Amino acid sequence: MEQFHEQGYLILPGVLPQEKVDRLNMAIDELLEAEPDSLAHNIYNSVERHPEIASLIDDPTILPLIVNLLGYNIQLHISHLTIRKPNPDNVKTETNSFINWHQDGPHPQFPSIHGLTSTYYIKACYILSDMSEPNRGNTKVIPGSHNRAFVPEHTNVDGQLGDEIQVCGKPGDVFVFAQNLWHSGAPNHSDFTRRQLFFGYSPIWMRPIDYHAASERLLEGASPIRRQLLGVIDDNPFHYYVPKESMTPLKTLHFGSDTHSVYP
Repeated sequence: MEQFHEQGYLILPGVLPQEKVDRLNMAIDELLEAEPDSLAHNIYNSVERHPEIASLIDDPTILPLIVNLLGYNIQLHISHLTIRKPNPDNVKTETNSFINWHQDGPHPQFPSIHGLTSTYYIKACYILSDMSEPNRGNTKVIPGSHNRAFVPEHTNVDGQLGDEIQVCGKPGDVFVFAQNLWHSGAPNHSDFTRRQLFFGYSPIWMRPIDYHAASERLLEGASPIRRQLLGVIDDNPFHYYVPKESMTPLKTLHFGSDTHSVYP
């Protein structure tokens, strides 16, 4: 947590076992059969597309970390599958083969004070292909740029910024980062196809990006924790801002809670 607050990101190795990585990749293969062929895919509301992907909503390794970084009155904000095939010629596609330097957020952007924007949501990126080397469509970041009034000298991802690093990882690793960290999605100049699943979490009083309301299919058989993450806590919208304790079972994962955690 200290490293996250200082640097704005974390790389967590070996979160998913190989068996789980294989099942997720098989699910993605099924999804792609229904998609037109493209060098790049951006598939939003991915949890709605396959139950294997939906199983990551409340991943028992990542979720407690998110709760303790962001608080327990949170929800799933976005689920987003990105695929970047080898593209040595930087061919641009309708689905954005690469993304220039930016902070995540709405337009106009979140409020800032003296050039600083607060952390409104956090993303966990599940790496599902071999991203252990740079220039494979890796995410680039500027460490610590969420904590200072940083303005890049340019926003072109092809141009080098002085403090940038490329996030590398193996299948099953997870990359966690704050929305106010400056980052970009680099072109893929390798022979490897990038596959990454992003799960974003935000305060429950924010509107999610994935849907107006979670579908009955997603809610079917959902645990109390998953129901909270899917935005279902009460019929009274006031309780999104001031929930009763019984409405936020994620509190059991918070270090400051006197309630025993549901996870070991």
